[in-house]
Amino acid sequence: MAAIRKFLLALPVFCSFHASADVLLIEQVRQAGRMDLPVNGQTMGEVEGLFGAPEQKHTSVGDPPITRWDYDRWRVYFEFDKVLFTVLNEGEVIGSEGSEDSG
Repeated sequence: MAAIRKFLLALPVFCSFHASADVLLIEQVRQAGRMDLPVNGQTMGEVEGLFGAPEQKHTSVGDPPITRWDYDRWRVYFEFDKVLFTVLNEGEVIGSEGSEDSG
């Protein structure tokens, strides 16, 4: 009986942790949606024109060739010369909470 009581008392703590993790993830997605990032279909020239030169350009790999450019806050993946997708660096949204997004 005591074990059940301890479990029931601890249950709200576990539930609130899970709920707060969900809220944090949702906020990250919302904040990322407000950031100025390269979008699918832009060319390498357009990305470099809008965001400047990347910190690092990786050599293309595979067939079709996939290229990765690393910026301070994100990575951009290209197929040939078109953006496939942009990925935020780990912790970027959490790390920038409370600050203005400068793009």
